[in-house]
Amino acid sequence: MSEERNPFVIAQNRVKKAAAALGLDAATTELLCSPQREVAVALPVKMDDGTTKVFQGFRVQYNTARGPAKGGIRWFPTETIDTVRALACWMTWKAAVVDIPLGGGKGGVICDPKSLSETEKERLARAYIRAVGPVLGITKDVPAPDVYTNGQIMAWMMDEFEKMTMECHPGVITGKPIAIGGSQGRGDATARGGIYATRECAKAYGIDLKGQTCAVQGFGNAGQFAATLAEEILGMKVVAVSDSRGGVYNPEGMSAKELVEYKKANGSLAGFPGAKEITNEELIATKVCVLFPAALENTITEANASKVDAQIVCELANGPTTPEADVILDAKGIHVIPDYLANAGGVTVSYFEQCQNAQNYYWELEDVQKRLDQKMTNAFKAVYEMSEEKKTSLREAAYLVAIKRVADAMKLRGWC
Repeated sequence: MSEERNPFVIAQNRVKKAAAALGLDAATTELLCSPQREVAVALPVKMDDGTTKVFQGFRVQYNTARGPAKGGIRWFPTETIDTVRALACWMTWKAAVVDIPLGGGKGGVICDPKSLSETEKERLARAYIRAVGPVLGITKDVPAPDVYTNGQIMAWMMDEFEKMTMECHPGVITGKPIAIGGSQGRGDATARGGIYATRECAKAYGIDLKGQTCAVQGFGNAGQFAATLAEEILGMKVVAVSDSRGGVYNPEGMSAKELVEYKKANGSLAGFPGAKEITNEELIATKVCVLFPAALENTITEANASKVDAQIVCELANGPTTPEADVILDAKGIHVIPDYLANAGGVTVSYFEQCQNAQNYYWELEDVQKRLDQKMTNAFKAVYEMSEEKKTSLREAAYLVAIKRVADAMKLRGWC
């Protein structure tokens, strides 16, 4: 991976730029650019055919100045330690920008989940927890689902941790099924938080979203809920959606519910009735009011940013826009809601889940959604006010808000 595309180098450079703008000293900046702890593990797993396969895994605890580390576990064929470092870094700012008392962490396993049976997935999940369990805990580090992991995998992981400790620790893992301590509202939290942020962004810049168009690039969990909630909450029309196999487009709009049901039934969006098939690149260039990148990092680059034709880009994916692309989007007057603000609804409701686990008292769905709305609204307002004060983009403003909060906590602790 080239240094220009290395996600951790990108993350570090953004931190250095914000630190310079805040006038932070060299030691503070160095700490903000460095993971506090990294764990690399080899995971021997018995496969269904009787052979043993060794998987490589990671856990990075980036910064715990504001509280225990928090972050998902990704299972991905091309996972790298630098990707995990970058995501742990972004998790630190994500928790800080929405002002929840957590730090940043992330985990990953190099594997192809689509080639694994359910029993192999369970054995891999339990092997991972046995390996990294000593550095996990409600006062240390709390994992959650991420790319290609889900509530069932979190349930196996929590169960394995409890077997190791011989105690009940529902709060050690979030994103669990409701039956074993999960929170109402966790399933759509990432997208819902992004929708609330989009609503506030539109208000701030005088954009009327009702009846306007949107496109969703990446039609997994977050993308599907983004399409559904854009219709339900914002009153928008979904005109384009895509997944890893391609996309569909209809300028008159498509039913988000029907799109979700069609993909569930067919495994892809190809052939959706009444729609024209388009590529992911064509979707990025589609003229819409709001574009939701909801797939993987480095989706909008210097090569295609000039083609983006949206008023608002709400980054539901992590790191979908490169720094070079940012400059182009900013010059075009496009309002980019940065990833660690736009998709912070997931970690916010995960924090709510931890609170409920600790209290052994569970909230109604309406309470979760109301608290999430309040957190996301307050977070966007803080970022927007910083943007106006410093005459800078929403992304730079979000970094200034988040990094200042973490740096202040580090200084109060006497770390630098």
